[in-house]
Amino acid sequence: MRIALDAMGSDRAPTIEVEGAIGALRTLPGSFTLVLVGDRERIEAELARHPGASRERIEIVHAPSRIEMGEPPAQAIRRKPDSSIVVGLSLQKQGEVDAFISAGSTGAVMAGSLVILRPLPGVDRPAIGTVLPTRNGQTLLIDAGANVDTRPSHLLQFAHLGSIYARDLMGVENPRVGLLNIGEEPEKGDERSVEAYGLLAASPSLNFVGNVEGRGIIEEECDVLVCDGFAGNVLLKFYESVAAFFVDLVRAEVEATSATLDLSRIAQILDYTEYGGAPLLGVNGVTIICHGGSPPRAIVAAIRVAVQAVENHMVQHIQNRLARLTAPQGQS
Repeated sequence: MRIALDAMGSDRAPTIEVEGAIGALRTLPGSFTLVLVGDRERIEAELARHPGASRERIEIVHAPSRIEMGEPPAQAIRRKPDSSIVVGLSLQKQGEVDAFISAGSTGAVMAGSLVILRPLPGVDRPAIGTVLPTRNGQTLLIDAGANVDTRPSHLLQFAHLGSIYARDLMGVENPRVGLLNIGEEPEKGDERSVEAYGLLAASPSLNFVGNVEGRGIIEEECDVLVCDGFAGNVLLKFYESVAAFFVDLVRAEVEATSATLDLSRIAQILDYTEYGGAPLLGVNGVTIICHGGSPPRAIVAAIRVAVQAVENHMVQHIQNRLARLTAPQGQS
């Protein structure tokens, strides 16, 4: 197995990516090879700072340019064919690697995946899936920001994409699928939500449990939470911010009362970097999107997710599921 890692993506590239790559090779099981894509000279210089690390499973593919966060994604993909994002995705398209990971521009990674890898047959809108911590486990949020304007048929596709991911990578045998809404009743929400509810309820291959309100997310009322990318991205960023707020609040209270309390386990559960990158589900390949501010441990976790996706043949399973859907369910 060969995993391509955009070595120029993060805010502190390539330091973070190289350290994460070395950590993954040291701690993760399997015999995968990491292909670092980016400025060869800078990557080599960073690797030289880790003289004890083995180079046997590390390769470098030179990509001299980088797509910056502020660049228009679609234009940047066309103007910079030698960028680390385009080169890395092209390696997967050509079959030279099995997956691609980047902490670079989310928009550019999504645009590049759509143009280079192409959506799977039957997928109108690939979506980002992100794992959220809950009271007793995890819930997959889909879509976490790829699609702001969606139709009910898109939400149905998100449900199928998320259900396969939850089964293949989260180990949930029969994932419960919920629709994010303002009430539990089928008629709650706007017209799109009501229509989406009907489509989800009528799909025999989904374990649809109905509408899920915001308070039900923490209680893990579903394994896959379906919503449009606008609501999903707002929810994701609130999750990321409230975790640090909560831990700081408890820590301040403990310090004020001179009590002793170990918050490390709580912080670990709430820390988004523990869950790795977010997969772009629905494209003909494995694309993992990481936060630009990811620390090395987040890169390690993202590599773990990529390896699991390849080992479990996730893309093929998605393609098989979509092929089994009836024509009315698969159409826009």
